[in-house]
Amino acid sequence: MARAWTLIAALFAATGIGCSHRTGMLEPRGLPDGLGEGPLHLSIQYPPSLDSTAGRFGNLFRPDSGYALNAGDSTFIFGSTGSGRARLFVNGVEVPVFRTGSWLAWLPVPDDTMAAYRFVARVGGVRDTVLVTIPVNGAPAAGLDRALYDSTSFVPNGDIWVQPGEGTRFTVRARRNAQVRLIAGPDTIPLLPDAVPGRFSARRRAFDTALPDPPAADSAFAVYRGLVYGPVGPDPGLVLAPNPPDLPEDSGWAVLEVIRDADTAITAWPVRIGVIDQQVPQVGLVTDDPEGTGATAGIVPGRPVPWGTYHWFFPNGTRSLVTGREDGQVRLRLSSRAIAWVNAPYVVPLQPGLPPPGGRTGPIRVTPGKEALTVRIPLPGRIPFRVDEAEHEIRITLYGVGADMDWIQYGPFDPYLRLVEFEAPAEDETVVRIALNDRVWGYRYSWSGADLLLEIRKPPRIDRGHPLRGLRIAIDAGHPPAGATGPAGIHESRITLAVARRLAELLEAGGAVPILVRNDDRPLALEERTLRAERAQAQILVSIHANALPDGVNPFTNNGTSVYYFHPHSKELALAVDRALVREFGSRDLGIGRGDLALTRTPWMPAVLTEGLFLMIPEQEAVLLSRQGQLSYARGIANGLRAFLAASR
Repeated sequence: MARAWTLIAALFAATGIGCSHRTGMLEPRGLPDGLGEGPLHLSIQYPPSLDSTAGRFGNLFRPDSGYALNAGDSTFIFGSTGSGRARLFVNGVEVPVFRTGSWLAWLPVPDDTMAAYRFVARVGGVRDTVLVTIPVNGAPAAGLDRALYDSTSFVPNGDIWVQPGEGTRFTVRARRNAQVRLIAGPDTIPLLPDAVPGRFSARRRAFDTALPDPPAADSAFAVYRGLVYGPVGPDPGLVLAPNPPDLPEDSGWAVLEVIRDADTAITAWPVRIGVIDQQVPQVGLVTDDPEGTGATAGIVPGRPVPWGTYHWFFPNGTRSLVTGREDGQVRLRLSSRAIAWVNAPYVVPLQPGLPPPGGRTGPIRVTPGKEALTVRIPLPGRIPFRVDEAEHEIRITLYGVGADMDWIQYGPFDPYLRLVEFEAPAEDETVVRIALNDRVWGYRYSWSGADLLLEIRKPPRIDRGHPLRGLRIAIDAGHPPAGATGPAGIHESRITLAVARRLAELLEAGGAVPILVRNDDRPLALEERTLRAERAQAQILVSIHANALPDGVNPFTNNGTSVYYFHPHSKELALAVDRALVREFGSRDLGIGRGDLALTRTPWMPAVLTEGLFLMIPEQEAVLLSRQGQLSYARGIANGLRAFLAASR
C-alpha cells in the first residue's frame, strides 16, 4: 500500500492536481499586501479534529466523534503554518503556502477505510510535523473476500406504518456478488442488486461543476433492493396510533442475511412495521408548538418524500388524515392525489375515528389595504393548502374541499388587484387564482377561525433617483451557531458581522433604514432571524455568508460568487446582487440558485442569501479578513439592491 500511495502522490505532483493554490483559481481583487510573519505553528482546521493545533505526531480524530470522510478519489484539507515563509509537504509532495501562512491541499484518497496524511512544515531549520488519520465513510475493505454489509445503509429503519397491502421498499448496501435476503418470520424475500453511482453524493453533484460521469456501480459494493407487500412484523394485525408501541430494538422478526461464498453475515434489520386500520381514520393536528409555548415559527414544513426538500408550509392548527410513517416522518393524505410528509413530533393525534376535514369552500372576499390585499376564504375546517406564485399572480390550492364560490367580492377598488377566479382540478381540490397588475412582493397567511386569511404585500414606492430611500432592509450576519472556519482559524460569523455593519453604513448613507438582525456574537436561531425581520416590517432581507464545499469537491475548480433564493419573487433580487458582487470582487460567477435555506424561505419579502467568496481558500480568506475586502462585499450587495429596486419601478 505504501508504494501505491507514493505513486499516486507522484502522479498528483506531476499533473499539478490540487497542488498549487493557483490551479484553476481566479484571485479576487482586494488582496491585502504583506506577509504572515508569525512563528511556525502547523495547524489543521479541516477536517475537524480533537486538537488540530497540537502540531505534533498523533491521530487527531476522536474515535467516537462520528466523523468520516465523505469523498470520492480526492479530498481537501486546509490549515495554517503560522508563517508565510514556510514550506509545506504532504506525504513528500509540496503544497504551496499563501503569503498569510494559510494553505489548501487537494489530496488523493486511498481505496481503504483510513486515509493517512503526514504534514511537514519548515522555516529554515525549524520543523513542525502533524500526522492526520481520517476514517473514510463507505470505503471498501481492500482485499477482503467476505460477506460484508454497510450497517449505516439500512432503509427503511425505525418505526414504519403502512396501509394494508401497501408495499415497503427495503434497501441495503452489501458486498457485490453476494446473496442478500430479508427474513421476516416464515417469509424469505430476496433483495436484488441495483447498479448505482459510486461515491458521488447528491450534494457533490449539486456543487461540483466538473463532476465526471460516475461509474455504473461501486467497484466492491452494490445496493440491494426489494419490495415487500403486506405486513412485516411480530403481529400482522397491529393497529398503530401516532405513538408507536414499545417494542424491543432487536425483536428478531426482521433479519438481514448476506452470503458470499463460504461466509455468511446475519444481523437484525432495525425496523418495526405496523398496519394502520383503515376502518378507524386517524386525523392529526399539525403544529410546531405542541406544548403551546407560543415561541415557535408557527409553520410546519411538508415534503413530497420523507426527508426531502420543503414543498408545503402548513400554519399551526392545520388538520389532515394520517396514512403512514417512515421513521421520523408522518405521511398526510391531503387529497385523493396529493400527500405530504412532516416531522412526526409535529403531528398531534386527535380523537380516533374523527372524520378528516373536508366539505365545500365559501364565498371569497378581498379587502384592500395600504400595504397589502387581504383575501378571506371561508372553509369547513383548517384544511391543508399550498400557495404558489408567478410574477403577477398568486394561486392557492385547497386540499380536501370542493369549489362552491358563488360570490367573489373585490371590496373597494384597488389598482393592484386585477382578477380573482377559481377552478376545480379534482373533486376534492380547489384552486383560487389572484391576478395582479404589478409584481408579487411577498405574502403571508394565517387562520381566523376556520377562515384562511392570505395577505398579499404590495410593492413599496421607489424613488427613481434614490432607489434605496425609505426602504427598510434587514441585514442578517450569518451564524453563529455553526458556520465555516478558514485555514487561519477565523470563524465565518466574525466576517459576516463585519460585512453586515459596513453594509448598514452604506444603506443608511443611501437613505435606507438598515435593520441589523444580529449585532453581536451571541448565537441566534434561524427562525428568530426571519421573525426579527418580519417584526421590524422589513421590505427586503439579505443574509450574508462565506462559502465552503462538501467533502470530495475540488475547491480549485469550484469557487467564486453565488447567491441563493427560494420564492420566485426573490429571483430577480438574487440575480442583481450576484452580478454586482462578481463585478466588485472580480471573482468567478457561480450564478444564482434556488436553495432550500431557512433564511430565504420567508415569503413576506424578497429574501436572498449571499456567498460572496470561499473562506476555505487562502486568497479569498485574506480578502474576507481585510477591511477593504469587507467593504467590497458590502458595496457589492448595496449596488445589487439599487439595481434591483431601480428595475422594480
